[in-house]
Amino acid sequence: MDSVETEAATGAGARAASVGEGEREPHPSDSLRTFGAFVQALREHAGLSRGDLAAAVQYSRHTVESVELGRRMPDEAFVERAEEATGNTGALRRAARHLTRGEVGLAAWFRRWDRLEREAVSLCTYECRLVPGLLQSEAYARAVFEGTIPLRTDEELEAQLAARMERQVMMRERPTVPFSFIVEEHVFLRGFGDTEVTRGLVEHVLELTAPRNVTLQVVPVRAQLHACLDGPLQILATSEGRRLAYSEGQKNGRLISDVKEVTVLCQRYETLRSQALNPTESRDLLERLRGEL
Repeated sequence: MDSVETEAATGAGARAASVGEGEREPHPSDSLRTFGAFVQALREHAGLSRGDLAAAVQYSRHTVESVELGRRMPDEAFVERAEEATGNTGALRRAARHLTRGEVGLAAWFRRWDRLEREAVSLCTYECRLVPGLLQSEAYARAVFEGTIPLRTDEELEAQLAARMERQVMMRERPTVPFSFIVEEHVFLRGFGDTEVTRGLVEHVLELTAPRNVTLQVVPVRAQLHACLDGPLQILATSEGRRLAYSEGQKNGRLISDVKEVTVLCQRYETLRSQALNPTESRDLLERLRGEL
């Protein structure tokens, strides 16, 4: 999940993914970088700025930049609109057929959940180990990756950092999608880097959870036993009305689609909502913490 950005497979019964050792580490994808270079070259040939292309494809300028830099997998709508905007040469459609998403800093078993997240109509996250990846500041995320074992090369670390920051874009681009976060207080008290890193993290979390569609609740240290003691949990709803869940352990992730299992997990999450501090109390707690740093 958010500790290493993992993905579950979707085999029968949604069982835990079995991932080969060679698939665990993300690697740069030449196909994404090549496609991005095609987009940039055709855009410039057409005399368009990134802002112009963003308007034409109906995505943000940041998304266009991420595609051109090979950090984001373009969806079919992006490819079709970019093709039309750059002269209908057919080059982008042909290049898109060869795209693979083997890099972008995501471990192999997390990539399907990452795709589902981007299309979800709601997303709920409970975390008891680290600040959720969707809320991490860049400095905090870097500290997390620098302390991960086995150690990563500078190139791998930067790829993972870019992927984590890229995931947060969807929160800014989707202001009508409800995002709910429940995080244990002790997660914010754990030291990562120096005081400035922690202060920056708290400020970043307060900023990202300020919009009306984002809710943050904190489970205080003084809280007693609660409904989600089995570990971190994510739940999303699809546009078709399905609910899916995701859980993660050491070096593995599990996508859960069984209706009965997901129903129980939803009940646990809803119960925890009533056991955690309310959103106003949670923001007050973080603001007090920021003031004490």
